[in-house]
Amino acid sequence: MSVSILVVDDETDVAELFRQHFRREARRGTYVLHFAASGEEALDTLANGVRPDINMPGMDGLTLLREIKTRRPDLPVMMVTAYGDEERRRLASEYGAAEFITKPVDFDFLKTQLRDLSDAAD
Repeated sequence: MSVSILVVDDETDVAELFRQHFRREARRGTYVLHFAASGEEALDTLANGVRPDINMPGMDGLTLLREIKTRRPDLPVMMVTAYGDEERRRLASEYGAAEFITKPVDFDFLKTQLRDLSDAAD
């Protein structure tokens, strides 16, 4: 069974970075990666059937987190952000983030957290 992951970032090179780091898992079918360049695009992607187990134009990550958790409270959301201050960390937790990870991304840690979320959902 594959786990869908929606990566939301306004930096265009982030999609390629995730594709590189998740190449083996994607080939094996462990993860299916989806990408959105804005909060609005992410919400449209979710509304159009992507069921993933997110500083963007038009909407910041915390606003997107709140909106996703309002629409889909059961959906686990991991925030990956360039802004790791304690206030953002606190708000992410308050809004329901399953994990709060700061950039640069430690992909080994991220993969461990994703496995833990997948195992908890089973």
